[in-house]
Amino acid sequence: MSLEIHALIFDLDGVVADTNPLHHRSWSRLAQEEGIPFDDALHVRMLGLNRRNSLAVFLNGRQLSEASIQDWMTRKNRYFLEQLAAFTPEDAAPGVVELIHEAHAAGVKVTLGSSSQNARLVLKQLGLLDQFDAIGDGLTVKNTKPAPDIFLWSAAQVGVSPAHTVVFEDSPAGVQAALVGGFWVVGIGDKLVQAAHLVVPSLDGVTLSSLAARLGK
Repeated sequence: MSLEIHALIFDLDGVVADTNPLHHRSWSRLAQEEGIPFDDALHVRMLGLNRRNSLAVFLNGRQLSEASIQDWMTRKNRYFLEQLAAFTPEDAAPGVVELIHEAHAAGVKVTLGSSSQNARLVLKQLGLLDQFDAIGDGLTVKNTKPAPDIFLWSAAQVGVSPAHTVVFEDSPAGVQAALVGGFWVVGIGDKLVQAAHLVVPSLDGVTLSSLAARLGK
């Protein structure tokens, strides 16, 4: 039996575009400036988290004043935006634009559920800002991933229930948030998203019909 899909919710970083390397380089630069350790394992723990929670992982127990916290977050974001300026529509992740266009043609709503405060800027760089029926970002809800609030908000904006909505995520925090919210979850990547209902290496070649068939089993 096929699943009736009425809405799609995309995460941003690592799903709509491969911005994770930009974040990694930005945190690495900040770490070098401040003389603190930073590695891939630490960055994996940040995936899907909002700006402040990412910084808490980055600090790894170190204490900072509120003024320093704000300064460090601002600097890291500046480093990210410097790299983002080079993004073009060609930097959209494989299969994303095609799936969005297919959804529009089929009357399926397309929304964003991201922890990033830069979501609209990234979508603008990719030429996709007007392709989303609703955009939830790092400032939309109080409780961010792994809480389900951003996905519930996104679904509510287009009047669709979680039972008929597919969430695309590449982080453990995002997968957990979507599962708690009662959504169908497609994990993008590998072992980090094994808890999802379906795991694919990318959205390249993924269609609404293939999703409906594989999730409806």
